[in-house]
Amino acid sequence: MSSTGEHDGRESVGHPDVPALEISGLRKAYGETVALTDVDLTVDHGEFVTVVGPSGCGKSTLLRVLTGLEESFEGCAEVSGTDVREGGSDDVGMVFQEPRLLPWATVRENVAVGLEGADDRRVDELVSQVGLDGFEDARPGELSGGMAQRVALARGLAYEPELLLLDEPFSALDALTKYEQQDFLLEVRKRLEPTIVLVTHDVEEAAYLADRVVVLDAQPGSVERVIDVDVPRPRERTDEGLVPVREEITDALGV
Repeated sequence: MSSTGEHDGRESVGHPDVPALEISGLRKAYGETVALTDVDLTVDHGEFVTVVGPSGCGKSTLLRVLTGLEESFEGCAEVSGTDVREGGSDDVGMVFQEPRLLPWATVRENVAVGLEGADDRRVDELVSQVGLDGFEDARPGELSGGMAQRVALARGLAYEPELLLLDEPFSALDALTKYEQQDFLLEVRKRLEPTIVLVTHDVEEAAYLADRVVVLDAQPGSVERVIDVDVPRPRERTDEGLVPVREEITDALGV
């Protein structure tokens, strides 16, 4: 079930030779504190990878590197063959733990943030893609937590990025809403086929969503294990095949 950081997965038409994400020898330090070291990982186009690890293992730092927010690091990090330090932000979409919506703006206006020159039809298409038809003119205070996170997801998909990054997007939701949003993300993934890297503390979530689970060790953060999730989709959370996956994740975490 375990594998290396390299993956012999699907090849995408239009990108037959270049992976969606290539990380090699990545090391990131803040002064004398090393946050990440010797990180190697290859992610194919259309693949869904979850990253799990203890607090302080560098999960969020890894996402900051991939979004281009951390330009000072050693090693290589490329999105579709382009160094993240050189590529434009349109290559990567980001969804944070908190929706970070403008409280005075409507759903449509929040989705349109950063979409320079976008017409209403494009914005409404994004709103529809995340299942918020009829709520275009609602404001954040009128939305549930799950709906607000869908607005953030629409914003992350706005430029049709090569890579969609999610930093614990469901951690603040109650259990039922979390399950609903996880399943909704899988529906969006099936329709739009983005490459997804999702950071989580939730072992069940990591196993249920992913094609592969990357387990990070801490202090400094490094890849402890990469686990293939060989369970057919669509899945149920009660699928027996997920039990050994969850057990291997907890074993890798030392729990």
